[in-house]
Amino acid sequence: MSRVWFAAPLETVATYWQVLRRDGVALGFTSHDADLWFDGLLHRAAPGMTPAAIRRSADITPDSAEVRGALSHDALSAADLAAGRFDGALIRIGLVDWQSGEHAALYRGAIGNVVEEDGGFTAELVSRKAELLRDPVPRTSPVCRAAFCGPGCTLSPARYTHEARVTAIDAENGAVTLAAGVPAASLAGGTLRWLDGAQAGLAATIVLAGPDGLILDRPLDPALAAGARAVVREGCDHTLDTCATRLANAVNFQGEPFLPGNDMIYRYPVPQA
Repeated sequence: MSRVWFAAPLETVATYWQVLRRDGVALGFTSHDADLWFDGLLHRAAPGMTPAAIRRSADITPDSAEVRGALSHDALSAADLAAGRFDGALIRIGLVDWQSGEHAALYRGAIGNVVEEDGGFTAELVSRKAELLRDPVPRTSPVCRAAFCGPGCTLSPARYTHEARVTAIDAENGAVTLAAGVPAASLAGGTLRWLDGAQAGLAATIVLAGPDGLILDRPLDPALAAGARAVVREGCDHTLDTCATRLANAVNFQGEPFLPGNDMIYRYPVPQA
């Protein structure tokens, strides 16, 4: 039988938070005045972090929550927030009995927008129930709707993932050149995850790949030096030509490149000269 919380006038109950970042780091915090170990994770005492509001619903309406806190703990820094280390991280909020270790989760979701101001931060949390509001019916499109190496594409991600090293850095233009063993053009639209340096564990999207290097959607760390390691995943422009010629995967193309568009009704025959 699950425990009924706050059934007695006085209970040994504290709040806890678990943050699972996309780079594999797991952090635990509690409102108790001492560190607590449970659920295989050490929860650091962080009284400065408080749940501003938690709203749960019995229907499919997404639950809402908000967390506010001070940038006073070693695991929370303005640099990490600005670098995006907490963007999209999974989060659990719940109650824990700081004597017995019994605990129960009240909220599960992901971190959305993070705002920093006056030495503190406010994080908007996105409920997992928000996935139920997404329309599962695909829309027609001239390009492929499947994620590259994802469901529907069927290609193996290991085949298009390579370890690379930094060979040159253009700090002025924010470009980095890698030795990856594949043409730079095939990396456009792909991803890069750093293995070394101050940005280790962070991932970025390769928005442009050319002879002058790769342009990422995140700024380069000034401490980045030649020789730093990274893992790169090739990209795809989701066109039928790329799928057929470069990837030999046209049979799994998830688009309708020859379907007439809405401009069809404006067309009219033109006599030949």
